[in-house]
Amino acid sequence: MKELFGKLADGTEIHRWSLENGGTRLKVLSYGGIVQSLEVPDSEGRYASVSLGFDTIEEYVAGSPYFGALIGRYGNRLAEGRFTLDGVPYELSVNDGANSLHGGSGGFDKVVWEVEPFTRDSEVGLYLTHTSADGDMGYPGTLDVKVTYTLTSRGEWRIDYEATTDRATVVNLTSHVYWNLAGEGSGSVGDHRLTIAAGRYTPVDAGLIPTGEPAGVEGTPFDFRTGKTIAEDLRTADPQLLYAKGFDHNWVLDKGVTAEPEWAATLTDPASGRTLRIATTEPGLQFYSGNFLDGTLVGPSGTIYRQGDALCLETQHFPDSPNKPSYPSTVLRPGETYRSTTVHTFG
Repeated sequence: MKELFGKLADGTEIHRWSLENGGTRLKVLSYGGIVQSLEVPDSEGRYASVSLGFDTIEEYVAGSPYFGALIGRYGNRLAEGRFTLDGVPYELSVNDGANSLHGGSGGFDKVVWEVEPFTRDSEVGLYLTHTSADGDMGYPGTLDVKVTYTLTSRGEWRIDYEATTDRATVVNLTSHVYWNLAGEGSGSVGDHRLTIAAGRYTPVDAGLIPTGEPAGVEGTPFDFRTGKTIAEDLRTADPQLLYAKGFDHNWVLDKGVTAEPEWAATLTDPASGRTLRIATTEPGLQFYSGNFLDGTLVGPSGTIYRQGDALCLETQHFPDSPNKPSYPSTVLRPGETYRSTTVHTFG
């Protein structure tokens, strides 16, 4: 179902699409490709949206911390908003201190996507397309992007990303849903239990830029291999947690880059019984514990969003990869197709 959600200041209409399949209900905006809500049942069959968001387009435009948005051209941070490719230096939009975050001040989270619904076999979904011009936010090449949101008959939410370019460029697309499996507006996710299939992570400096080589998680607050609650080590006086006011780091998935989605993480809320299993083709997972939610935003429930009221699990290549030759490459060249897939399975 398609409906008018609101209008931008210049009169551009923003529409919302509602999808349902396999027990999952999904609402998506043309603005930013935003997941406005994603509803799944708890162990008693009661539905709630497990993602944070807003009721109006004005709130998204005024200052959303990327609630539910598609992220590009480059998810996460690039140091000092610059990189060099084939010997040519590029200066990017800087919007996070000295750094460029999530594609810059006018990233894919702020564009109006072309949206086309589809039904095939037992699946329903949306095709979202956007062309980013050469030089957009400082990035080289005209980038044609297609993102497919699919709800399967089992209620899985699958995201398939594709992109092509006419000049060598860098690409790192992801989704920025803020998860709270107890339900939007229900308070802290500290009791949620998280497992991440990663024995290493990338330590950061005070600007949250990776310092270089990955480090082992053994004996650190970053060890989620066997699963633990978010709160268990969140207040540990580890310098890495002090930099980010909690977790806001990239985990190096044990599986690496894969042709098909493989398991990366599982999130569980004991109170509601809801679970989320994430599988991806990507080599990294950014776990962000909602550290910068500061009580200034209000959700559809009428509840103030405070620090730790949700978390993000962003499948990705590593932050600052264009400036770190040892990291898996994010370079895309003419004649190649960027492809990435992430599958969210609810239980």
